Amino acid sequence: MANFFKASDKRPTKAKIKSNVVINIDKLDMNGCGVGNYQNKAIFIDGCLPLEKVEARLVEQKNKFYRAKLIKVNVASSKRVRVQCQHFSLCGGCDLQHLDYEEQLVFKQQKVTELLSRSGIDNNVISQLPWQEPIVSQPWHYRRKARIGVQFDKKSQATIGFRQKATNQLVSIKSCSTLIKPLSDIFPILQTLIAKLSVKKAIGHIEVIGTQGQHSEQVLTLVVRQLRALSEQDRVLWLACAQQHQWQVVFDLGKNNVEQLTDHQALTYTLIDDIDIAFVSDDFIQVNQDVNKNMIEQAINWLALESSDRLLDLFCGLGNFSLPIAKRVEQVVGVEGVQTMVDKAKTNAAKNQLGNCQFYQADLNSAWLEQSWAKNNFTKVLLDPARAGAQLVVSQLAKLAIGTILYVSCDPATLARDSQILLTQGYKIEKIALIDMFSQTKHVETMILFSK
Repeated sequence: MANFFKASDKRPTKAKIKSNVVINIDKLDMNGCGVGNYQNKAIFIDGCLPLEKVEARLVEQKNKFYRAKLIKVNVASSKRVRVQCQHFSLCGGCDLQHLDYEEQLVFKQQKVTELLSRSGIDNNVISQLPWQEPIVSQPWHYRRKARIGVQFDKKSQATIGFRQKATNQLVSIKSCSTLIKPLSDIFPILQTLIAKLSVKKAIGHIEVIGTQGQHSEQVLTLVVRQLRALSEQDRVLWLACAQQHQWQVVFDLGKNNVEQLTDHQALTYTLIDDIDIAFVSDDFIQVNQDVNKNMIEQAINWLALESSDRLLDLFCGLGNFSLPIAKRVEQVVGVEGVQTMVDKAKTNAAKNQLGNCQFYQADLNSAWLEQSWAKNNFTKVLLDPARAGAQLVVSQLAKLAIGTILYVSCDPATLARDSQILLTQGYKIEKIALIDMFSQTKHVETMILFSK
């Protein structure tokens, strides 16, 4: 007798998107998002904390997980604090404002530890990591440089602010408590000014920078990306606003074409030992001045520098580490991938009368051991790479037989990968510490001292 297939009347349960659910939050993921369980799948809900019971609306269903939007916290964590920013639920700039600051540091340390463990480092090493006190600053009004977005609708009305979470659309910002004062309250001023401009939709973004002037006064600089020619009427409006608020204003017209609207002091920031670093608006600098100074002091202390040391500073940038270290050692060689940064590092060394620094351009993501600068019998190494890390660098360092390596990282995932390489080469971790450059956010920087 033939057997015919008969479809089952039982259908798999499918969640109805945009329906409300009640979820117990178990943990935070690497991005600071709350994670619970729903229908035997992980469910991710921004704005939640472990041990909370929340009501949320399902917005996305995938094969292995759900996403939901927080509606209400029914049972709050004891670690929850009142958020300071009215834009927190929309703006993508901060992730952890609702978490007590000390607990933010706990979360970040756990994040680094977990990523080190995932990289394959021995569990005994992980369990005995020699954590030191974190490098911190005040948790608010710490950021001295930021890019403010400007978008226009069909009616040429401007939205001025930062990107929304997980989109390219902007949130209209009224105030930002992570920016230094008075940059934190610059948004309504820009909104009023831009509404008066005659050349609509001409602004791409505005870079805001707070620095210290020649007489220790605060200098506020705005670099305006101007996509079309500036009319005389608009130039007058910008100048009046700049004079009223004591801004330096520079227009970036593209193709290295720059117009300075106001009298202009060179952009500089001050390190320890009164060392001044000159830069331009599109150069990379550490945005948290207090953390940067503390980070440099800790690097100097951990390296236990001696007057006879010869230090190799890889990914040296403008000389942020090189110049303070040069005051304490026999020689510093700084290496950077971009020639213009090398030139500026040389200028900064000369400006600060430091003659024992040499700077070179090299692609550190290639074989560089045969370069002349690599043959100086260095005693110590400092590296401060970008987010991509320094995989090829650390793979070659063992051949230089340098006993001390200080790694400053802005990405814990690539740090974990590179740390595993160094440990395999016979190094051990002497010290490790968080660098909280960006409080209220998921971002974490780390300093690790390795010895052979």
